[in-house]
Amino acid sequence: MSTGHSSASGSILRQPASVWATAFAAVVAFMGIGLVDPILPSIAEGLDATPSQVSLLFTSYFLVTAVAMLVTGWISSRIGGKKTLLIGLAIVVVFATLSGTSDTVGQLVGFRAGWGLGNAVFVATALAVIVGAASGGAEAAILLYEAALGLGISMGPLVGALLGDWHWRYPFFGTAALMAVGFVLITVLLKRESAGRARTRLSDPLRALLHGGLSTTAGAAVFYNFAFFTVLAYTPFVLGMSAYGIGAVFFGWGVAVAVSSVFLAPVMQRRFGSVRTMYLALGFLLVSQVGIALSGAAGVIGFTVATGLAIGVNNTVFTEAAMEVSDAPRAVASAGYNFVRWLGAALAPFVASKLGEEFSPSVPYFVGAACCAAAIVVLVARRRHLSSLDEVDADHDFHDREVVPAR
Repeated sequence: MSTGHSSASGSILRQPASVWATAFAAVVAFMGIGLVDPILPSIAEGLDATPSQVSLLFTSYFLVTAVAMLVTGWISSRIGGKKTLLIGLAIVVVFATLSGTSDTVGQLVGFRAGWGLGNAVFVATALAVIVGAASGGAEAAILLYEAALGLGISMGPLVGALLGDWHWRYPFFGTAALMAVGFVLITVLLKRESAGRARTRLSDPLRALLHGGLSTTAGAAVFYNFAFFTVLAYTPFVLGMSAYGIGAVFFGWGVAVAVSSVFLAPVMQRRFGSVRTMYLALGFLLVSQVGIALSGAAGVIGFTVATGLAIGVNNTVFTEAAMEVSDAPRAVASAGYNFVRWLGAALAPFVASKLGEEFSPSVPYFVGAACCAAAIVVLVARRRHLSSLDEVDADHDFHDREVVPAR
């Protein structure tokens, strides 16, 4: 069991250098997700592509990421977390550089797929490494990981806008350079693990999904991630702004993701419990997507930033749920969960762009709202499989009372 929200939040900043090195590289890895947001219109113009064709940059990236999640544990359990992290970073450096050299949208989509492979190898292992090395227990580690996610997603659009203003190719070269820095830091600061780790079978992540709680969490997350990436991948075309304008909007969105994942999510979990927090965050995301669909320019900006609050809360709560709800090892549960959830991220960009092209720019957001409703239905219909989360919440409450005695 985790050690409680209060103790975890108090120790999140007191971490060994190896954890900070891994977290830095994770920030850069997550920057790669939002990096292309401000330059999507520029890429479309520069490579003479439609929004749905450019959206395949996300689809290829996340589709490969989803499938790769099934083998990362198998790899890391045989060669160790440090070597796996370095391999993932090296792949990202190579394919981010190649992305910047693309002459056609097809080449760029292919290179982004390779980038997704490296990112999957790194990100899945990074969470396990941070959980294993962080002080303050698993909960503090997950909060630190989600903080890296939020910071990376928020910084990605800014870096993309700044470098993309010179040329749409430069953000890819910039990411490759930062990942190379992360490679050096992990090489120097992360210790090699001792021998004797249990080896993971290739089938373990899929077997883990047979657990009712994990399959419920993953099933709801695939709908949630469809809504999430509808906002992230399609909204740049709706905003109709310059790269700097899009970057500023998604920087605000990313800050909302980071703040809510680290600070708001634990407060809501203590107050409402994990499952009710999911209901509330999904409901807020649903309303915000409808707001985007029905609003003018100013409303689109406001509701887009507001979705970051719900997304940050859900990122933390869903990740914690996936790690706690079953008896599978955390790395295995995370791999199975992420395989399913990233499928939603892979589908959303292309589907949303096609719906926007064929029907109306508002239609993708109504579909995203419907996906939020579907996620809530999954959680409600299979609520009994999530009963172990109530025990975790009760354990958190018990430790909170120990840390902060009642007056």
